[in-house]
Amino acid sequence: MALTLYVDTARWRAHHKHVQDSFPGLVPVCKGNGYGFGHERLAEEATRLGSDILATGTTYEAAKLKDWFGGDLLVLTPFRRGEEPVPLPDRVIRSVSSVDGVYGLVGARVVIEVMSSMKRHGVSEAELSQLHAAIENVRLEGFALHLPLDRTDGSDAVEEVIGWMDRLRAARLPLHTMFVSHLKADELARLQQQFPQTRFRARIGTRLWLGDHEATEYRGAVLDVTRVSKGDRFGYRQQKAASDGYLVVVAGGTSHGVGLEAPKALHGVMPRAKGVARAGLATVNRNLSPFVWAGKQRWFAEPPHMQVSILFVPADAPEPTVGDELVAHLRHTTTQFDRLVDN
Repeated sequence: MALTLYVDTARWRAHHKHVQDSFPGLVPVCKGNGYGFGHERLAEEATRLGSDILATGTTYEAAKLKDWFGGDLLVLTPFRRGEEPVPLPDRVIRSVSSVDGVYGLVGARVVIEVMSSMKRHGVSEAELSQLHAAIENVRLEGFALHLPLDRTDGSDAVEEVIGWMDRLRAARLPLHTMFVSHLKADELARLQQQFPQTRFRARIGTRLWLGDHEATEYRGAVLDVTRVSKGDRFGYRQQKAASDGYLVVVAGGTSHGVGLEAPKALHGVMPRAKGVARAGLATVNRNLSPFVWAGKQRWFAEPPHMQVSILFVPADAPEPTVGDELVAHLRHTTTQFDRLVDN
C-alpha cells in the first residue's frame, strides 16, 4: 500500500496544450523533483508537446535528462568558474550571469541573464559594454530576464522588459531571442507586438505542470487502524490519547515529504493570524496533517515517521478501514510518491 499520485491524464494534458497555445515559443521547465512528477515523466510530456527545448535547474539534472529528452536542454543555474565539470552534449545551453562567466565558456552555447528587479543574479547595465568582446567566442542563444512574482510597488512587468530591451539595443547587442519568466500571456503578446524582430520565449514550470489543481490528487492508503480510549498511551513518545478515537496508520511520511513545508510569504492580517495560531498549537504537539478523512483534515497523533504517518480520528467520525485511501493536500515540489496512476 502506497502514497499515490493520481493524474486525470486527459485533463492534465489539455491544460498543457492551453498553456502552450497561450505562450507561443514556450520553454517547459523541469527541475527539482520534476514538480512532483519526476524528470523522466516531464521529459516525455515535453516531447509530446513537440518542444524543441527543455529548461532544467542544474548541470546534474541536465546529465540525466539528456537520456530522456532529445531536444536542447537549457541549464538555468548560471555557470561559475571552478564549478565541477559535468560531461554534457553540445545540445546543452548554459545560462551565464556575469561577463567573466561568458569568458569562461569559450565555444559554448550560452544564454546571458541580465539583472532584473529580483536582484538575484545577472549582468548589470554598466557591464553591457563589456559583453561585445566576450560574446565573440561563444554561441549566443539569447538574453534572459527572470522577473519577480509579486510587484508590491505597483511596477509593470512589461515596462521592466522594455527597459532592458532598450538598454540592450543601445549597447548594440543582438536581440534575436529573449527568454522571460513570470509574465502573463497578454504581457508576452504586448512585448512580441512591440518588438517583432525578437522572439520572446517564456520559461514556464509551475503554471504548466501544476496550473490545473483538479487534474491531480495525492492519496495515502490506510495500513492499520487501532481503537484507543482517552488516556491510553501510544507511539514512540508514549503520549496519552486526549479522547476516545482511532489511531490511523497511513502511507506517507517524511521520506515522501509529508510534514515538510516550505516557508510562505504571508500577506494580510488573517493569514498572519492563522500562522500564529498554527505555531501556538505546535508548541503543545498539535499539528494538522495533510490527510483528509470524512471531509476534515485530521491531526497528526505524533510527528510523521519515515514512511508512514499516524493520525488521530475522533470516535464521533466514521472508522477508517485498512485499504481506504485518504486524500492528502501535499505540495508537489516537496513530495515524492510511491506510485503514479494515470486515470
